[in-house]
Amino acid sequence: MGKRNPNGYGCVTKLKGNRLKPWIVKVTVYDEEGHSKQVPVAYAETEEQGNILLAQYNNNPWNIDREKVTLAVLYQRWSKIKLPKLGTSLQSSLKSAFRHCSKYYGMKYRSIRAYQMQDCIDNCGCGYSTQGAIKNLWGHLDRFAFECDIIEKMYSTLTTAPPIPETNRTPFTPEQVEQLWKIKDDDWVNTVLIYLYTGFRLTELLNMKTEQVNIKEWYFQGGIKSASGKGRIVPVHEKIKPLVQTLVDQGNVYLFSYQEKKISQTQYYQFWGEVMKKIEADKTPHEARHTFETNLDNAGGNRKCIDMLMGHKSKDVGNRVYNHKTIDQLRDTVNLLK
Repeated sequence: MGKRNPNGYGCVTKLKGNRLKPWIVKVTVYDEEGHSKQVPVAYAETEEQGNILLAQYNNNPWNIDREKVTLAVLYQRWSKIKLPKLGTSLQSSLKSAFRHCSKYYGMKYRSIRAYQMQDCIDNCGCGYSTQGAIKNLWGHLDRFAFECDIIEKMYSTLTTAPPIPETNRTPFTPEQVEQLWKIKDDDWVNTVLIYLYTGFRLTELLNMKTEQVNIKEWYFQGGIKSASGKGRIVPVHEKIKPLVQTLVDQGNVYLFSYQEKKISQTQYYQFWGEVMKKIEADKTPHEARHTFETNLDNAGGNRKCIDMLMGHKSKDVGNRVYNHKTIDQLRDTVNLLK
């Protein structure tokens, strides 16, 4: 008995009858839902030739029948080779964007034109963010197809998506911050103040575990999104130390907890909204982050330190290792907030 090929590798089988090339080479492809099926990609005169072709396909599938590569097959191959090299949030948005291209899954990729790509963008039924992600996905797939000699022209360059709208994002006013301090003992006001004095993103504090708060040296260590953002150190401002200490003393797994459990974004937005009503403000958690950065900048904070606190990549960061001197510099920067 011959050696069995690994799952997903494909197979070489002999067809009945008298044929010039009786050996058929089949490979495994997946649809958008992950279901596999075997499709023929080549025919060979001998079993040995068929196995060579199959090996070539698994090494670089575009050596064979590039005329027949469908959108679904191209996406599946691209998602194995190129997608893992992208950032986590970008991977997620591109995967979601692919669902809006289902109309063309079975179409040969080299036959897809700009108007069909545009059709997916215009008729996805979603806002500018998703439309932009779909356009972005077509660009990635086109570049991959071009690199593999499947297409000669990248039609994605002719597509358009609506621009990101101008935001009217503005910092909290000093009066609004003062109002929050006056009602600091009301439910959830402490969390709003912690956002204002740390600059963390919404999900960064909602995902922060109590063990990530060092109350001996008074700093948070957490963050997401990028290499600059992950695990960054943000010293605890003097004014919010009592608020942080109280939360740590509750002994929950997550620093921000509701009924001893992690809070979902949807749930937290409700709590946030209740606090905003009390101070008659229409602000978002991201505007709290914006306030933190703006106020530090206005106070003359060191730009490198501000970038490190925000989790932004700084051209001036150089060595990113946190030593005590660096933490002291970050603490001095945070304490510029009045």
